[in-house]
Amino acid sequence: MDGMPKPAATAQTPADLNAAPVAPVTTPAATTATFSIVVALSVCHFLNDTMQSVLAAIYPILKANYALSFAQIGLLTFAFQVTASLLQPAIGAFTDKRPLGYALPVGMGFSLLGLLLLSSAGFYALLLAAAALVGFGSAVFHPESSRIARLASGGRHGTAQSVFQVGGNIGTASGPLLAAFIIVPNGQASVAWFGLAALGAMVILTWVSRWYGAFRRAAAGRPAASRTLLHSRRRVVAALVVLALLVFTKNIYVASFSSFYTFYTIERFDVSVQDAQLLLFLFLGAMAAGTLIGGPIGDRIGARAVIWVSILGILPFTLMLPHADLFWTSVLTVIIGVVLASAFPAIVVFAQELVPGRVGLIAGVFFGFAFGMGGISAAVLGQVADIKGIIYVYQICAFLPFLGLLTVFLPKDTRA
Repeated sequence: MDGMPKPAATAQTPADLNAAPVAPVTTPAATTATFSIVVALSVCHFLNDTMQSVLAAIYPILKANYALSFAQIGLLTFAFQVTASLLQPAIGAFTDKRPLGYALPVGMGFSLLGLLLLSSAGFYALLLAAAALVGFGSAVFHPESSRIARLASGGRHGTAQSVFQVGGNIGTASGPLLAAFIIVPNGQASVAWFGLAALGAMVILTWVSRWYGAFRRAAAGRPAASRTLLHSRRRVVAALVVLALLVFTKNIYVASFSSFYTFYTIERFDVSVQDAQLLLFLFLGAMAAGTLIGGPIGDRIGARAVIWVSILGILPFTLMLPHADLFWTSVLTVIIGVVLASAFPAIVVFAQELVPGRVGLIAGVFFGFAFGMGGISAAVLGQVADIKGIIYVYQICAFLPFLGLLTVFLPKDTRA
């Protein structure tokens, strides 16, 4: 990132501004130049999701400070994730038609405001407002970043999605670790220090926005990307519904970990809060590894095959988890995290190829749907945990990967 790449040397033709389904002509120099944009977006994804994960990571502190129930903890996740869920598809659809040059750094500014409010909130309603502000920042960041990552992919769409998304996974994994060593010893006010991450991301995203503006100017007047569907509209809609159900399955299970895994390990194994945060970091770190692996494998063997293995393949391990001791819980947590996380880059790429020319909308729908399902799931699982106990939550979630059988209804070919 030592200088802004020249738009004429981009890895994709300007006609691919909205992701045409045809493979672009690339050169090694062009691919290297534009792939630095993907890396920059991955770094910002890391910073963005580190800030987001701080919210869930400090739930034990907030629960103690404000005497919150599990249901109220779930509503905090609901406020953050549903805000992002409702806005992401709308922002993605709008920017497919009217790209916004500097939306990314502006959106990151809302996340900064949310963090500052979270650090100083004195009562529960302000905590909900802070969570919603951070969610709004995510609503802007994800569809626009996913679009630019695809433009800069050099045709390696799965790899670009993996590199982009792994930054988010590492950030999500880092939140609990940073909370354990920074926020737990220093209290809620220390959340404000994470505002420095937001400021750093705003600087990088300003540079990315300059590149994106140059790319758009170079593409002006070129033929628009083809939006011809490879399959019938009915089959495309059916495939998108199946993909949405698979995301639903994945994110309910992930929500059970991101919101309640610390409470589960504390109750089941009587570990300390700090040790519970480290166990959560183990799961989230495994998800980061799985995300990085899934995209390149999908480029080689196809996204459909990766989806098969990722969702259905974790079933034996999820069924064993509620009955394992502490050591085997750690081992199973890593296996589940790696295999499950490889699904999402493949799902996003598969959907973008099903509906060419709608990159922002598809990214917004699937990132937004993931956030929304995570938020709703956290609220519902919180109610279940209050009534039946936290261990029961993991016993019922163990059967979710059975829905991976729906992959059989996906078309085998998505490329023109």
